[in-house]
Amino acid sequence: MIRIAIAGCGEHSRSSHAAPLARYVSEHPGEIELVAACDLNADRATEFCRSFGFARPYADLKQMLDVEKVDGCVCVMPMDRIVETGIQLLELGIPCVIEKPLGTSLAEAEKLGHVARETGTPHMISVNRRFMPFLNRARSWINEVGPIHYARATQVRHLRTEAEFIWSTSIHVLDAVRYVVGDIKHFEVDRQPVESVTWYVISLLFESGALGRIEILPTAGMVEESYEFFGQDFRTRVTGGSGTQRSLECWQAGKLVVEAQALDKEPEDLRNGAYLEVEEFVRALRTGTRAYPEVDDILPSARICFSIADSFNKEYRPRVAS
Repeated sequence: MIRIAIAGCGEHSRSSHAAPLARYVSEHPGEIELVAACDLNADRATEFCRSFGFARPYADLKQMLDVEKVDGCVCVMPMDRIVETGIQLLELGIPCVIEKPLGTSLAEAEKLGHVARETGTPHMISVNRRFMPFLNRARSWINEVGPIHYARATQVRHLRTEAEFIWSTSIHVLDAVRYVVGDIKHFEVDRQPVESVTWYVISLLFESGALGRIEILPTAGMVEESYEFFGQDFRTRVTGGSGTQRSLECWQAGKLVVEAQALDKEPEDLRNGAYLEVEEFVRALRTGTRAYPEVDDILPSARICFSIADSFNKEYRPRVAS
């Protein structure tokens, strides 16, 4: 049986990692065992174990790893400890899931990438948009009717005033667009100050020659992400948000040929890709193969987001993606 532990028992860990892991246990009995959960707050770790079926709580990560001899570990740390803990797992040779972002600076992200390549430890970066069912249905449909000539995405949030929003959260939407369209050759950014927050409009040129645009609106009063992809005689739109606010539409030759909407009772981890992300990690552990996506798949997205943040207080010049 595959032995899995989790490091970090905060709210994001509960909803995006522990809940789908518990679902996997219930749907695949005898395949994985949730052996331990670790948090600096021992009471929180104990409650976490009780809620999601992990066997033993720990307040010290090293102790947990020494005692439990895990086959894999999910790492959901505060942003300032992501790289430190991720590197610890990689250097110990423990296959792991590392929650985004890839650190708090480009230097940290590059360091994580260097250690991942140097150790060769199997790992995956948690970017659940790459596992969203509707986005993947759209991607598969586009592969049949494409190519894409234009892409547009909008990320809307409510009261997200943190300065790091562009690299800690918006990496999701930029990476999702890269995942569908391909690598980005060039980008330019326009900024709109809205009270004490910055809204962003990012213009993109992809390696394929396609054009794109991403709008980041962190204080626009709701929670939604939308992705639109256009080509000769086709258009597809994926909408994601809170609750059941998720839908897919594919148009071709003036007709709506694919239409789907999230079911009212469908659990959140099934809608947002978190469960399929767990399936990918377990598949890699079970088969002894590499998981997807690895840090090198996500680094180009991180580089762009950190570059935008870095230019915030500088005179902006168009950048070439590297």
